[in-house]
Amino acid sequence: MTALDSKPTISFAELGVRDEIVRALAETGKEHAFAIQELTLPLALAGDDLIGQARTGMGKTLAFGVPLLHRITSDGTRPLNGTPRALIVVPTRELCLQVYNDLELAAKYLRAESPDGDRKFVVTSIYGGRPYEPQIEALRKGVDVVVGTPGRLLDLAQQGHLQLGSLSVLVLDEADEMLDLGFLPDIERILRLTPDDRQSMLFSATMPGPIITLARTFMNQPTHIRAESAQSSQTHDTTEQFAYRAHALDKVEMVARILQAEGRGATMIFTRTKRTAQKVADELSERGFKVGAVHGDLGQIAREKALKAFRTGEVDVLVATDVAARGIDIDDITHVINYQIPEDEQAYVHRIGRTGRAGKTGIAVTLVDWDELPRWTMIDKALGLNNPDPVETYSSSEHLYTELKIPAGTTGSISAPRKSKPRTEGERVERAERTERPVRTRTRTRTRGGQSATGHPEQSDGANASDATSAPATDTAPETESGDAPAKRRRRRRPRKTGTPAAG
Repeated sequence: MTALDSKPTISFAELGVRDEIVRALAETGKEHAFAIQELTLPLALAGDDLIGQARTGMGKTLAFGVPLLHRITSDGTRPLNGTPRALIVVPTRELCLQVYNDLELAAKYLRAESPDGDRKFVVTSIYGGRPYEPQIEALRKGVDVVVGTPGRLLDLAQQGHLQLGSLSVLVLDEADEMLDLGFLPDIERILRLTPDDRQSMLFSATMPGPIITLARTFMNQPTHIRAESAQSSQTHDTTEQFAYRAHALDKVEMVARILQAEGRGATMIFTRTKRTAQKVADELSERGFKVGAVHGDLGQIAREKALKAFRTGEVDVLVATDVAARGIDIDDITHVINYQIPEDEQAYVHRIGRTGRAGKTGIAVTLVDWDELPRWTMIDKALGLNNPDPVETYSSSEHLYTELKIPAGTTGSISAPRKSKPRTEGERVERAERTERPVRTRTRTRTRGGQSATGHPEQSDGANASDATSAPATDTAPETESGDAPAKRRRRRRPRKTGTPAAG
């Protein structure tokens, strides 16, 4: 195992990366390699299998993306003929889009030297929640690199649309997350569809037993790279962590004040449930904050719009569940707030890893309710945080203002509540539909067996008040009002009478 600190020290050009890739990376401000990239590139460029282990935000995407692009455009043994030469498997749709965007930028100036002449190098994304047809059409036209989630990849491969027999490079990104989400069987099926002589790279923040077993099964003598010193903690040293024991009814008030702290920029708020995520987003929006939400109850298009708004700064607060937030890779997040504590220490590491990225500093705040204390104690012990019993804190507590640099006099709102306005895009659409829906003025009487209730009183149910008032007055009205059950019984007996007189 190789280990190194994470400070950038060497440029991509010095590592022997193609000029086209170096040029594209320089345009995005990426000229020097981080530790995981510096250690990975020499081995990956040589075609070796490797396992890269680094915490979230350490630059793993380019650690496999740069050598992947370099190799498949430089190695002439398998021409770029439109059949995928590289496959990157990721656990979530959000991470799929993030990796796709990073690779597309890095491949901006690459050309595919095919028998039909040079053409644009093509990277495509394949994931669920979107129609099949555009993805199938993209594969039909020809692609060089595919980034996708396990379920949709396996589905298209089994249908014959995705050909994996010509792969030169296979990458499993965030392998521990795929294990947590139950994708391991799909991963194994995908691996069986790929050639044995491919190069394989596996990247993961943690290395649980099943991931190690998987690596031993499909990799050829991989080198294990750990891009940090062995003494460093699992959580980011550049992230300042705070934990407070908070009452559930006061958490939103506390969050509203934290969002007004000095130096607060883009902020992520984590919840365990979808309902809580939407509730917190709605309440913060009413208090005047620019907030979006990402959770499983939202459609894929709505989730992508929320992430885009967060990346562009249209909203600076994003409330998310753990699953929905996987793959959100934004370097300038200043604060992470755990509104509800995660299930275990690994989820905690992934959450606070959203801040303090790429050498920057960040702040992580965890609000621990009374019934969450046992789980927090377990997380604290596992990570050695030395704060097993957080101090009881309220939105008015002086130490909250002092420690998080919240200006004195800050309240829980930055504008008048907008109760008259829809709080989220989904609610806006729903309210608009409800407002525009015409008032129902239908006066049609109820029918039974295709006949009008008023036209055939012998078949009327007699139970609807509006039917009774619309029917013409008859001498049987008092009987109907007194109770329709006896009348129904008499009506049901009549058809069964025969023409034979009753014995008298």
